[in-house]
Amino acid sequence: MSATPNHPPIVGTAPRPGSGAFTLHWTSEQDTEAFARRLAAHPQVAGAFIALHGDLGAGKTTFVRHLLRALGVTGRIKSPTYAVVEPHETVAGPAWHFDFYRFDDPREWEGAGFRDVFDSPGLKLAEWPEKAAALLPVADLDVHIALQPAGDRLVRVDAHTDRGRELLA
Repeated sequence: MSATPNHPPIVGTAPRPGSGAFTLHWTSEQDTEAFARRLAAHPQVAGAFIALHGDLGAGKTTFVRHLLRALGVTGRIKSPTYAVVEPHETVAGPAWHFDFYRFDDPREWEGAGFRDVFDSPGLKLAEWPEKAAALLPVADLDVHIALQPAGDRLVRVDAHTDRGRELLA
């Protein structure tokens, strides 16, 4: 990954051609923001499903905030931990930020209309997707964020679809 005037370098391992996976090392929140801006600049992000994995405090919501800001969302961007989902309107179209941390009952999925949301156009971002794993479609990107002892983050990004691979290209 080379640096350009608009995109500072991010320490990481570039994906092997066709691999659909790579690893990043975020040493600061600016690295998180830079990666979010790179994704936001890609037209395919408008219809992507990005699943975010990591322990509490790893930086999942921070990444979502940077991505939504890069897509033109203004105002408060809060974590949907209690509401489960927060809708947003971006310059690229609708976006939904899910947090399934408190998700316990699959009936909640049907009752809340989440299937309809995932079937509709727009960006879907899901924290704690493993809590709803059997109900979710295949993620275009899985972003695994691991907080390191020094406070930096080790990030693995896996693409599972053609859209995901395009986002990583």
